[in-house]
Amino acid sequence: MLDRLRSRLGSALASVGSLFARLELSPTAWTAVGLAVSFLAAWSYSTGGYSGELLGGVLILVSGWFDIVDGAVARVTGRTSARGAFLDSTMDRVAEVALFGGVLLGGYASPVAVLLALSFSLLVSYTRAKGDALGVKLAGVGIGERSERLLILAVSSLLGLVGWGVLLVIAVALFTFVERSYTAVGALGGDRTPKDISKEPAPATI
Repeated sequence: MLDRLRSRLGSALASVGSLFARLELSPTAWTAVGLAVSFLAAWSYSTGGYSGELLGGVLILVSGWFDIVDGAVARVTGRTSARGAFLDSTMDRVAEVALFGGVLLGGYASPVAVLLALSFSLLVSYTRAKGDALGVKLAGVGIGERSERLLILAVSSLLGLVGWGVLLVIAVALFTFVERSYTAVGALGGDRTPKDISKEPAPATI
């Protein structure tokens, strides 16, 4: 849902991209900044207590801002590339693993709950990547995309309820995983040979 909203804010994001492009940092550099902020959020969570929870939530929002910036800068400067898309997507997964690791170390939720939240989150991303590789567009399918999951984690942290936030992430990620799997299976139809699938063009981004 948030990704669809982002696509409707083209002019505003173009202004953001133009502003940050003046700093002459590459889109990949902004991706690295966002990842660094995510690591800081993970460290904050690992310290425990409400102060760690609160700062972690704030830093997730800051990291999300830089996630917007890197794409905006890439579009404004015409520096979009398959390499950048791969790095951006991969670093997003690294950041998510780090964040849930911090939540686990901080003792805000049970190890089982954190494991389930992280597992279903990664499965949501995997189904989109695999679907795209097979020619099935799954972007926007489901209510638990990465932006929504991180927003849930951030808001629940600000409220001092990150443990409940983890449970909510499990619910939305599981629902999205099931919905995407159902959508992909339906779109792919009957069995096809690997030779048939290999003939289909695979997009450069995930």
